[in-house]
Amino acid sequence: MSEEGPDDDHVADDTEQTVVRRDRFSGGPARGFLSSLEDDERIFEADLAVDRAHVVMLAEQDIIDDIVAGEILAALDEIEADGHDALPEGEDVHEAIESAVIERVGADGGKMHTARSRNDEVATCIRYRLRDDLLETIATVVEARRQFVEMATDHREVVMPGYTHLQPAQPTTVGHWIASYEQALARDTGRLLDAYDRLNQNPLGSAAFAGTPFDVDRGRTAELLGFEGVAENSMDASATRDFLVEVTAALSNLATTLSGLAEDVIVMASKGHVELADEYASTSSIMPQKKNPDTLELVRGRTGDATAGLNGLLTNLKGQPRAYNRDLQRAGRHAWDAIDSVTESVEVAVGAVTTAEWPTETLAEAAGEGFSTATGVADLLATRGVPFRTAHEVVARAAETLQHDENAPDYATLDAVAEEVLGESLSAYVAREAVERALDPAESVRTRDSRGGPAPEAVTEQLEGATERLERDAHALRDRQDALAAATERLDSEVDTYV
Repeated sequence: MSEEGPDDDHVADDTEQTVVRRDRFSGGPARGFLSSLEDDERIFEADLAVDRAHVVMLAEQDIIDDIVAGEILAALDEIEADGHDALPEGEDVHEAIESAVIERVGADGGKMHTARSRNDEVATCIRYRLRDDLLETIATVVEARRQFVEMATDHREVVMPGYTHLQPAQPTTVGHWIASYEQALARDTGRLLDAYDRLNQNPLGSAAFAGTPFDVDRGRTAELLGFEGVAENSMDASATRDFLVEVTAALSNLATTLSGLAEDVIVMASKGHVELADEYASTSSIMPQKKNPDTLELVRGRTGDATAGLNGLLTNLKGQPRAYNRDLQRAGRHAWDAIDSVTESVEVAVGAVTTAEWPTETLAEAAGEGFSTATGVADLLATRGVPFRTAHEVVARAAETLQHDENAPDYATLDAVAEEVLGESLSAYVAREAVERALDPAESVRTRDSRGGPAPEAVTEQLEGATERLERDAHALRDRQDALAAATERLDSEVDTYV
């Protein structure tokens, strides 16, 4: 392939003028203030991939010569082997890599930047790297859900106390409780997958914001980089960072899910209802008897990393006029910090919960505290024809008679109250044996077998649905991972034809 002649002088002039402009602004304290080179290490590999795809496309479109393309691509291989730390000084990683290419190739190395701006280049690099990070997070959450399904299956009949307002409310099971968090994580997975699909669009070729006169093939670079499509409008493609907002918001929601899980286990541990494995706990520096759920407290605390990142990102983007502004240099770090922190929190929270010991006898005893079966007794009366509000009054008045050390009224007490409220004995509505079963926490759980309830059979049905959703999401994850792997192979193969 040969270069198109009319633009050669134009490219050379632009390169020379760019050098002049950079020299003019190369000194003084602003230089270090402007530079993002150190922070850009995260997108070093992404920038090299974007450079390669762009150069291959330029050669295929006869915008640069094949020989020049080969020299540039060979230089990029050397730069990758040397690593980020070997880059020359620069305003950012994009400029530093370009300078390193020119050092190796000569002036023709500057042709790598033909038909693009650092604006569309950085937008592409951020999306390229964030895709990999996001898929890693999704993979971590999918594995967490798989472990929770297994745990819920094994603990379907382990009765435990349930609380509202931190007060004993109704008995449930460990399986039902952990299945509730699997369901929440399933929604988090869906949000992350949705964010990924909107993230996975190619802005490369939009240049500074107004496109380019060169005959670029944006679809081709999308294909080489594994993007599912092209971000069409060139101004929006270069300027927008709403994909960072969406990802960080989804991460904040995930972090909030984890915070609730952590809080539950912290409270349970304080009551002796669960014991964390030593690997997920610590002791006091002065009180040797203490076993503290420190890892889960940090999971709870790290929620602030994500929510603060979302707030910082929105504040950064608020009020920016359209097209590129230097404020955007500070935008990406909020998403990077959030995704690193939250992904690690998933691993720690799930490890802490699934390796913990759940003392069956202690939980069963605690499940009846505070007359937690009261609703079950009222429900029993309601099934025998007593209006629920009247049944509620019977049980509530019986609860008022409880002594401090009693968990539930006995049958005689309930019968006496029924005589007062209903005007007749409980036996007129329900057998004594049925009432006594309703007062038992384990029996109370078994009766609540409605869809989504805590009865073992109901939890089994929930887990069957959870497993189906899990497999769908795991398949969706693999599809996206495979697509990126195939794109990497495709790009490597094309580069090999020039190098």
